[in-house]
Amino acid sequence: MQLSSTLSWLVDAASDMPGADRLLAELGAHLIADGLPLAGGALTLAVPHPLIARRTWLWRAVSGEVIEALGFAPGIPSTARETSSANDTGSRWLAGIAAGLVHADIVGPRSDGPLLSWIGPRQFTADETDELRQAARFAASPLAVLASRATLIATLEAYLGRRTAARVVGAPLRRDVGETILAALLYADLRGFTALSENNPPSLVIAALDGWFDRIASAVHAFGGEVLKFIGDGVLAIFPVIDEAPRRACNAALRAVSAARAGMTLLDEERQRQGLPALPFGAALHLGEILWGNIGAADRLDFTAIGPAVNLVSRLEGLCRPLRKTVLVSGALAGETETPLIALGSHVLRGIASPCTVFTLPEN
Repeated sequence: MQLSSTLSWLVDAASDMPGADRLLAELGAHLIADGLPLAGGALTLAVPHPLIARRTWLWRAVSGEVIEALGFAPGIPSTARETSSANDTGSRWLAGIAAGLVHADIVGPRSDGPLLSWIGPRQFTADETDELRQAARFAASPLAVLASRATLIATLEAYLGRRTAARVVGAPLRRDVGETILAALLYADLRGFTALSENNPPSLVIAALDGWFDRIASAVHAFGGEVLKFIGDGVLAIFPVIDEAPRRACNAALRAVSAARAGMTLLDEERQRQGLPALPFGAALHLGEILWGNIGAADRLDFTAIGPAVNLVSRLEGLCRPLRKTVLVSGALAGETETPLIALGSHVLRGIASPCTVFTLPEN
């Protein structure tokens, strides 16, 4: 049996596409080359993601443009869910469905599998519909490959962070894999968490932790950092120095901790209205070299950051309570920023050989 150019491409090359968006665009172009009258196409996939339930790509035949619309998981706020371009295209798609100009197929044997659909300038003929169904059948294998790859990446990013996930995927699974990098470090920790966890039911403790982690992690990510670890009620985040420009990373870390402090103020006000206690915290910033890579047992690895800089920033955070400050900044980081800071003198840190010059941000 002689396969069409579209089906041959689906068998031989479609699995090598970098993502579902490119597969949709290339598949649409091949179908047009085989004589199908297409105005556009759409591909919807369910994805394993903490926030997103499904992703839909919309392809325009005239321009070759692919735009994406996200379907969020239940309970996720609707703000900024879809771009206006995606909304406009989606509206035209719904109009096409109403006019009978859209053909859709579920790809694969599962009823909740990928949905592949096409819109034409007129209703598709019976022969054209058969060709589109054949394309959907042959698309099952490459889409399964892409979905598996996307599941792996989404899972790793959810648990490790985007930068770290990329490193884990691209490097051998061995303990001797890692590199020394310069980074601004942020370590933050809730105060009084032991008492909070002992005096409240688990549901309230988890809600408090989630609220805290939301504020600190979103602030870190907003300014280009990455959360490496949730350690109990603590957070370790890094802002890697890129192009030998530590000032940019240091300023980003300072902006992130300021944003987290503002976010926690709003959270505490909300908790107060609910009759719940505030969630005081301490945070420390430092600039130093870290070993960023694999550690662990021979058959159970962890990708993390270790080194004297990590030890220092965690010990520095421990000074927040005795100094009665929310944020402390090491002299190493303070020397690389123009942000106004208040000097607090030199302090001995537990387990650290040399005293550390300490600064803080203005409280207001």
